[in-house]
Amino acid sequence: MSHFSWLDYTIFGGYLAASVGVGLLSARGSKSLGDYFLAGRGMNSILVAMSILAALFSGISYLAGPADVYKNGFAFAYIVLAFFIATPFTTLWMLPKFYQSRYFTAYQFLEERFSLSTRLLASGLFIFRVALWLAAATYAPALALEKVTGLPLWLTILASGTLTTLYTALGGMRAVIWTDVMQLIVLFGGQFMIVIVALGKIPGGLGGMWDTVVADGRMNLSLSFNPAERVNLGAILIAGAFLHLVQMATDQVSVQRYLSAGSLKESQRSLWIKLWFVLPVLVLFYGTGLVLYAFYKTHGDPLAAGLIQKEDQILPYFVVTQLPAGLPGLLIAAIYAASMSTISAGLNSLASATVIDFQQRLSGVADGAASTKVSNARWITVGYGVLVMALAFAVSAMPGNLVESVNTVIGLVGGPLLGLFFLGMFTKRVTTRGALTGCFSGFAVLLSVFLYQSGWLTAAKPPQMISFVWFSLLGCLVTMVVGLLTSGRSGSSSARHQ
Repeated sequence: MSHFSWLDYTIFGGYLAASVGVGLLSARGSKSLGDYFLAGRGMNSILVAMSILAALFSGISYLAGPADVYKNGFAFAYIVLAFFIATPFTTLWMLPKFYQSRYFTAYQFLEERFSLSTRLLASGLFIFRVALWLAAATYAPALALEKVTGLPLWLTILASGTLTTLYTALGGMRAVIWTDVMQLIVLFGGQFMIVIVALGKIPGGLGGMWDTVVADGRMNLSLSFNPAERVNLGAILIAGAFLHLVQMATDQVSVQRYLSAGSLKESQRSLWIKLWFVLPVLVLFYGTGLVLYAFYKTHGDPLAAGLIQKEDQILPYFVVTQLPAGLPGLLIAAIYAASMSTISAGLNSLASATVIDFQQRLSGVADGAASTKVSNARWITVGYGVLVMALAFAVSAMPGNLVESVNTVIGLVGGPLLGLFFLGMFTKRVTTRGALTGCFSGFAVLLSVFLYQSGWLTAAKPPQMISFVWFSLLGCLVTMVVGLLTSGRSGSSSARHQ
């Protein structure tokens, strides 16, 4: 039975139509690959900052962030502090190495430092990881809409995936950035509205909520550095920084936005702006979990009562049961806003990596009519859209909640990739053979740990050796140590120039 009123459907449908409209308007500006993938390298720092933030704030963030705090407390949310480590490091030491006028992707740097095979490996790992990440980002809002409207999961996955693929394929990076800005405003406003409504129904309001979560230890953080513990101070300050660096410094989704800025200084400025944007946004998102915890402590836990099946459904459940007609439509649109911005950013980046790193580089043909190349890029974007929708149906079978599942995938693939970039940027004697050996070793170690802890390699599930938060750091360290040890003393490989 549908929980949506006609007003909810009107608001929700209007938002989706507006997103596609932005894509159609942006399509007229894409006359070359530079326009299509990098928005003509002319975006200002504020737009780039908002786009980076929106791209990393998916429906996973919207649903899973509050859900994780609701179930486990605020401990994981302290990971926002690690941005104060990862952002300066990326801005001052890594971004200048990326910002080259001839670069379209992050992985062109690795060919110049090591070899073509290194570039292709890194780009391939990025494509693999982001395809899985986008599948989760597609599944998250479909889960929310299923709970709110009763529409089947398959229908909502196909609807959101198809619309996002349409405007991304048509408009390219300009469509991605402008819809990112629109969607960031919608999702932030939607979350703020939920908090205001919930606080109004908690005895004592904001003060009552705070007293409840403090009394119940929901704000506590272990001061341990034990990697086996789910979240502690060590995980937040050390492992968290590496987790952020994977997405900020090695991910084509982010690097492509840096390259769309008008200059290196504009690009660096966008990262500083994003750092200050991310604080209130993250505090609001994770703080919503505390508000919902205090609300349902008074009104009865729907998870314990069996009214919802997973904690990831707690936010949409609140929306449909507590908000008046019209607001559910707006807030489900906000969830879709978060996911569509992530999916569009990812699809555009997957297409750029495929066209630039594989198709053009391996064929050796970079010439041809600009319109033909843009048309080809659009069809590749559509192909990835279909792939992501197919993968989204498998995400619901992943173990753990969305926060754990997604960050595990980021660490498994992103940790070794971060190590590969560190070897290229901050060492001189590491060879191509050492870099590749290190990367494969890092991935093999992480995969073995993941399979062991999941119980795939043993009769009974063993105790946890290392938390999912530490995967990125472990993969990076193994990659660097093995890369250094296997490079011998022959010196660095010669730089390659395209």
